[in-house]
Amino acid sequence: MGPPKGGYAPDLDKFLDTLKSRPVDASVDFLISLLKRRQIQGSESCAIATARVLLQVVAKDKWIDVDQLIGRIQLVGRKLVAAQPHELVIGNIVKRVLGLIRDEASEDRNDIANDSPPGGTTTLPPSIETVPVEKSIRPPSLAAFGSFARSQSMFTLLSDPDFIPSPSSTSQLGSGSSTPQRYPQSTNVQALKSEVIDGIEEIVDEIRQVDEQIQNYADIYIHPGDYIMVHQPSRTVQRFLTRAASKRKFTVLIVVDPSASHISDDPYASFRKALTSGGSTVVNIMNVGLMAYMSRVDKVILGARAITSTGGVVVDSGAAAIARAAREQGRTVIVLGGVYKVSPDSRSHQEAFVEWGSPSKYVNFADGRMVGQVKVRNVVAEFVSSELVNTYVTNLGAHSKDHLHGIIADHYNDEDVNFDLFGKTQR
Repeated sequence: MGPPKGGYAPDLDKFLDTLKSRPVDASVDFLISLLKRRQIQGSESCAIATARVLLQVVAKDKWIDVDQLIGRIQLVGRKLVAAQPHELVIGNIVKRVLGLIRDEASEDRNDIANDSPPGGTTTLPPSIETVPVEKSIRPPSLAAFGSFARSQSMFTLLSDPDFIPSPSSTSQLGSGSSTPQRYPQSTNVQALKSEVIDGIEEIVDEIRQVDEQIQNYADIYIHPGDYIMVHQPSRTVQRFLTRAASKRKFTVLIVVDPSASHISDDPYASFRKALTSGGSTVVNIMNVGLMAYMSRVDKVILGARAITSTGGVVVDSGAAAIARAAREQGRTVIVLGGVYKVSPDSRSHQEAFVEWGSPSKYVNFADGRMVGQVKVRNVVAEFVSSELVNTYVTNLGAHSKDHLHGIIADHYNDEDVNFDLFGKTQR
């Protein structure tokens, strides 16, 4: 669905404003169009938009059990990932929401009194044969029947204390063509919905607080007199260095793209002012001849678009050359990124993480014959291997490459880590 009428280009804020008034499917289609046109871009914006639209799916969709909700989230997640496959945070948020649903569903939230039908009787499936027993005999625990207990309604088992399924009936029950449900049907849907919505809200709050939490570690890594090199610093990097500059003086070398040298407005004017007001020095350098500067540099600080499970980092174009130069000179490379950017995605080919953009900032049709004879490729995002990174600083602290798997284990469910969000859309 196209953007709303009004003569303006939609962005994240305008998209969020439309969520309450739009049906769920319309909101999903709207977000897909915004992602494809890059009207919503950047890790934080894409993550928040994804979380908010999934919250609408949970709150507004009509679902009657956990399996149906999980299937719906997986379907929407695949559509969003297909719309912008290079933004790994979209898949991260989808998988975190799936894990949240599974965790909440595994808790005992059954309300027998409210969920029981009038009359208190239930017709058992014809394939189940009851075994007459004495009233004094206590039914065995659900764990004794393994997968049978998971596939049966909790209400069915608890409504009749005399009912004990026979071993033969358990095999008959699982032999049907439909897949048994993995979560109890009697789970209180309203209570589960409320908990999942609260959990998604907490994920959004976590994303918004990342920069504030990461900058608290600035004093540990930035020392007086340091020479720090940054590449097209993201907001996270800017706040990190601004926090350090409030207490100590150092020098920052900002690497800029030569193609942006003709732009009259300095995109880092406020950042430069914040550093110099505290006595620090800021120097702009071009991303050519980096080795000439690297011998003087103490640390390189890069902002991450995403961090893979193997420790590789997706960065803005040009940062990979800086990381390689730092490695040759034995300089420390520090990567900043929130936990929501740490992805369980580990594609075998690094080229899959590279994003190509329009070459219009380098050539245009005014160049005449060259446009028709030369193929120009413009890299927007590229991949830095884990061997070039020394430390990863997230909102949970500093980590080495070997500790990233622990972050993934803490924030993703095992069942969702290897779930293929690309599906048939992957090429």
